[in-house]
Amino acid sequence: MSSSSSSASSASSHPLLPYGWDEDWQSQFAPYAAQGLVPGRVVRVDRGQCDVVTGDGVVRADTAFVTPHDPLRVVCTGDWVAVDPDGNPRYARVYLPRRTAFVRSTSSKRSEGQILAANVDHAVVALSLAVELDLGRVERFLALAWESGAQPVVVLTKADLVPDADVLAHLVEDVVRSAPGVPVLTVSAREGEGVDALAALLGRGTSVLLGASGAGKSTLANALTGEDVMDVQATRDMDGKGRHTTTTRNLLPLPGGGVLIDTPGLRGVGLWDAGHGVGQVFSEIEELAPRCRFQDCAHEAEPGCAVLAAVDSGELSVRRLDSYRKLVRENQWIVAKSDARSRAGQRKEWKRRQATGRAAARAKRGEW
Repeated sequence: MSSSSSSASSASSHPLLPYGWDEDWQSQFAPYAAQGLVPGRVVRVDRGQCDVVTGDGVVRADTAFVTPHDPLRVVCTGDWVAVDPDGNPRYARVYLPRRTAFVRSTSSKRSEGQILAANVDHAVVALSLAVELDLGRVERFLALAWESGAQPVVVLTKADLVPDADVLAHLVEDVVRSAPGVPVLTVSAREGEGVDALAALLGRGTSVLLGASGAGKSTLANALTGEDVMDVQATRDMDGKGRHTTTTRNLLPLPGGGVLIDTPGLRGVGLWDAGHGVGQVFSEIEELAPRCRFQDCAHEAEPGCAVLAAVDSGELSVRRLDSYRKLVRENQWIVAKSDARSRAGQRKEWKRRQATGRAAARAKRGEW
């Protein structure tokens, strides 16, 4: 038997197969296996430690070796890590290169990104039908989802609260228009309606469940797993907001195969270098833009603007164009700010190296 076929056979029978282990992960892990380390997938991260599912079950590991200053390089739920086979404490020594990463901008003034989940195949955006739909927020979520490299899916939860079929169809149509190329499903997790269709769509990959607090994510997670793995709290009647049932990101195995990462309710959904994602969400505007008279057309008041012509003809809604402008401006701002911060960091490092070099030169000359 060749080494490649042996590797494939080994991967297909690996105890971590239900958690997404495959031949490619096995190939990448080979150098660490040679060092006596064992593979595992991060199920949960909490204050410098993480729960890792390995071939021998879930172990607690310290993340001191994978906690750099860059917040986008810290270990997170969904990562594949190389873990010490024993020891007290056990350490996660390194994580494998990520296939995808869902990143948002933090609410801090430092313009930093925050990674929410890694190695995700589907980004499931949950929206509650118990409150008025915020289509701008939908577009914001989808921009980040497309940018992550995952396939977005929109799930309209609590469909049982909209008994009028015509009203429900109208709401779905609004979301479909705001989510080109994205599957849109309606689900009533409490009634069990639409859950099987969603489970079939997610397949055997890794999915991350996103949405605001009160969107019904925990109820949906319970319905998909077939168990009460997540606590559920009632939402407030006045605004439909929840009370952050989920406080950490958790990785949960699904009975039909694959895994689900449940996340806390997201108050803020700031873009983070999501230019490609914004273009995907507003694909109709991106397709119109090359027809504009000027290559640098801002679609504001320029003559010969194909985008504005589409608004005048009713082909494109004013709301969509306004939302597009807003997200483009926000993304340009965050990119410029993060670039400026990066340049400032580089200057600081250069000055430090210069000072070190001067000190070394003085020491060599005997000058103190």
